[in-house]
Amino acid sequence: MTDKSTVLDTNPWDTADESPAPKAKVVDFTTKIAKMQNAGDNFNGFYKIIIGILLFLWLISGFYQVQPSEQGVVLRLGKYAETTDAGLHYHLPYPFEQVYIVDISKERSINLGVNENSYRDSSELTESHMLTGDENIVDINLTVVWNIKNANDFLFKTRTPESTVKVAAQSVLREIIGQSKMEDVITGDRNKIENDTKKELQSLLDGFQTGVNIVRVKLQKADPPKQVVDAFNEVQRAKTDAERFKNEAEAYANEVLPKAEGEAIKRKQEAEAYKEAVISKAEGEAQRFSSVYDAYKTGKLVTSKRLYLETMEDVLQKSKKVIMEPGQKSSNMMPILPLK
Repeated sequence: MTDKSTVLDTNPWDTADESPAPKAKVVDFTTKIAKMQNAGDNFNGFYKIIIGILLFLWLISGFYQVQPSEQGVVLRLGKYAETTDAGLHYHLPYPFEQVYIVDISKERSINLGVNENSYRDSSELTESHMLTGDENIVDINLTVVWNIKNANDFLFKTRTPESTVKVAAQSVLREIIGQSKMEDVITGDRNKIENDTKKELQSLLDGFQTGVNIVRVKLQKADPPKQVVDAFNEVQRAKTDAERFKNEAEAYANEVLPKAEGEAIKRKQEAEAYKEAVISKAEGEAQRFSSVYDAYKTGKLVTSKRLYLETMEDVLQKSKKVIMEPGQKSSNMMPILPLK
């Protein structure tokens, strides 16, 4: 009996003598859960504010400014979308869109023919040595100044635009030099070489879609190789002397020819005047002879006597002797007596 009553006394379903402590614990646990829920609501609100601020900053990061000398290239998911000019613009923030801003007005330059290994043996050929059309070698130094005219092509159509410009410039310059004579390259019209190089280079780069604009081309140097400089200078001096002699001869000719032409004109005029005088005199003599002949026909004896006297008068005027008729005396005459 005792064991049975013990069992009954400890029956867990018997709540007649149960203390109020477990109920208090349940209430306390419920309160804690409610407080935790309130704290969670407060935390969620703060988290939402942070997310909102970050989202706002992310959205406004899409604004960008393009300067007047720049172009903006917009990529959407890695693919070209548009090119924007100067002003304030907006694009979808990363990673949806990206913007590359390029200064298109900045002038860049490359030099061709600059011997970076200047301490090498001068007999070694470098990129500055080019073959002319008459199979001579010239030492060329050329500067190419360029900028960007299409930012999209410049960024994405060519992997290394600077190298492309240099290689293309070398190719074009060698072609032009190869079609020219050495003398024309060194002492000729350099502006023609520069203009031809710029035109051909721009056409080639446009074909490659490099987005590059050639601003100007300047031929800095065009000399013969060092090994033949002295001989070339001698030839140039000889040509200079020949040109000087030619100029002096032309100057002398310009001075003498007008004088000779003037003298020839003078002689011609004198001859014409002499011709006219002779003709006039001959015509006068002929006319006089005709008049004498007419007079002779009318009075032959008188005319003959007059002609005789005129002739004798003309002849005796030149004589140093005077012939007098016998018995004629004159006070102006002195007789000459023979000594023997």
